[in-house]
Amino acid sequence: MRKKILITGGAGFIGLHLARRLAATCEVTLLDDFSRGRYDAELSALPGPVEVVEHDLTTPVPDGLLPDDFAEVYHLAAVVGVAHSNDNPRRVLRTNLLTTVHLLDWFSGLTGATLCFASSSEAYAGSVEAGIASVPTAEDVPLMLPDPTVPRSSYGFSKIAGELLCRTYARTHGFALRMVRFHNVYGPRMGYEHVIPQFIERLLGGADPFEIHGADQTRAFCYVDDAVDAITALTALPTKEPLLVNVGNDQEEILIRDLARSVFDALGRHPAVDAHPAPPLSPARRLPDISRLRELTGHRPSVALGEGLRRTCEWYARDIAARGSGA
Repeated sequence: MRKKILITGGAGFIGLHLARRLAATCEVTLLDDFSRGRYDAELSALPGPVEVVEHDLTTPVPDGLLPDDFAEVYHLAAVVGVAHSNDNPRRVLRTNLLTTVHLLDWFSGLTGATLCFASSSEAYAGSVEAGIASVPTAEDVPLMLPDPTVPRSSYGFSKIAGELLCRTYARTHGFALRMVRFHNVYGPRMGYEHVIPQFIERLLGGADPFEIHGADQTRAFCYVDDAVDAITALTALPTKEPLLVNVGNDQEEILIRDLARSVFDALGRHPAVDAHPAPPLSPARRLPDISRLRELTGHRPSVALGEGLRRTCEWYARDIAARGSGA
């Protein structure tokens, strides 16, 4: 009997890659409001029985909209990205909190299901900035909200609050819970609001000189296939204890200026670099401690940054060309 899986935000970045992985062996339902995700050829080409349900989770789940026999639910639906936090923090807070409350209200009526909640490394931003958390950062550091007058703090707060909501509901209703703090996951189809696709788009658009903000900051990027491997392994664990786990790559920390050069190399273009200061609340260094993930699942990232960038650059070059041609 095929296991039944629900993925909220299933038309989005990680959601589609997760669906592609699970659809071959499971019955997958994708829930999305398509405000940011796309019903495109890649979504249509998913293998296996995949049902797509359109619903806006900022409103409650109507009775009868979804089955009640899911084994696993991955709650990925959210407004993500620094640009959205800076431009419309109210929308980030409202959407991310309401979708989680309504998902939990519905999920609490299921029997025997495991919930996986997508959190973020942005939860650590205030603690790292205040010097109460070291880098690499483990899951058990105290969390501190960064400057609430800076719009970017809205996203990290929404994820900290989401974790607290999930813990509270899990304790009250007794369901199995996984909370995963994603660290700089990248790959094909991730949108254009993040650093790697922004670099690709600007480079292919002929930017020269090429502006880089926070060139001397460091990050460790995790290819989406590795992130999917990690969360499926965590969700499949038999324990009902709530688990909070970093998901990322701790092996290839890189300066942002060197990341840009790697994108230049992948696309065969080498403009002059114009370095600028980092934006407010952007951490100087971000690197996950994924020892808990290794201990629980044995997972180790397998896609090297160079290979992941090659795949990502190839996908975006095709997508940008198709958009330019109106395809």
